[in-house]
Amino acid sequence: MNFGDPVWFLALLLLPLIWYFYIRSIKKKKAAAIKFSNISLIKEAGAGISKAKEVLFYMNILLISLLITALADPHIPLTQTKEGVNVVVVMDVSGSMAATDYKPTRLEAARESAKILINGLNMKDNAGVVIFSSGATTSAYLSPFKDKVLEKLSAIKQTEGETAIGDGLALAVDMATSVPNKKKVIILMSDGVNNAGVISPDDAIRFAKTNNIQVYTIGIGSNEKVILGYDWFGRPQYADLDEATLQKIAEVTNGEYYKSVDSKTLEHIYSALPEKIEREPEDSSIKDWVIMAAIGVLLAELYLRFGRYRILP
Repeated sequence: MNFGDPVWFLALLLLPLIWYFYIRSIKKKKAAAIKFSNISLIKEAGAGISKAKEVLFYMNILLISLLITALADPHIPLTQTKEGVNVVVVMDVSGSMAATDYKPTRLEAARESAKILINGLNMKDNAGVVIFSSGATTSAYLSPFKDKVLEKLSAIKQTEGETAIGDGLALAVDMATSVPNKKKVIILMSDGVNNAGVISPDDAIRFAKTNNIQVYTIGIGSNEKVILGYDWFGRPQYADLDEATLQKIAEVTNGEYYKSVDSKTLEHIYSALPEKIEREPEDSSIKDWVIMAAIGVLLAELYLRFGRYRILP
């Protein structure tokens, strides 16, 4: 258990003071009883104070202690993450994503598979989309409204740029940290080698690690070589997948790397990811529970004072 505002516990120092005045009042009552030789007072004072009044006094002490604890805002870890998870989908939209080994294209297949992932998230999860080619940009800002994110995802277009994996990951880290007090997860998909951008993959990895962000990576590539086109000399240009970089990103950030070889495996990977996202217990306030306990003590005391079976005459 921890506390949001523990300075309120300084108020517990009032309890010894209350106890002091409590003992002092007993002594004064004894002295007054002896002074006036009142038999009934002497009997009551001889016992110090009736057991009933003693019970009520300790109930008041408990009530004060509970109210002070509530002001200190106690938190305990619950079995479910109350506030959900920030999930950022990072998509490669470089020229190689126009390859047709995935039907109709790699980009189209990736886009449809990402929709499966977003639809599988919990209600309290936030989702956002970052795209990258020669640079990185935001496609859909982090939001709990999945339908809006899906609209933006559907509008993603193919580009002719290169592959800036580092830029894409770094921008996703910025997005994931934009909404605080949530677990942060990035799903990064690419089919190429980092050959553009201003941020290296290693720098982006450190950025993600510093912010305690878990990154799952997906590599897109067929079992056979895929020709993207031909250079000026007629030589074929192939789509190259940098699995080593994607594996390193996942390993360093405590995520996982997945290799996709066709549309079906890609859909399977994205559909399984919502269950892979670890939802750690989160410290949640129990202040309201403590206040309810204090109210219960107060009601019990009022009943003992004024109820049908009251303990005071």
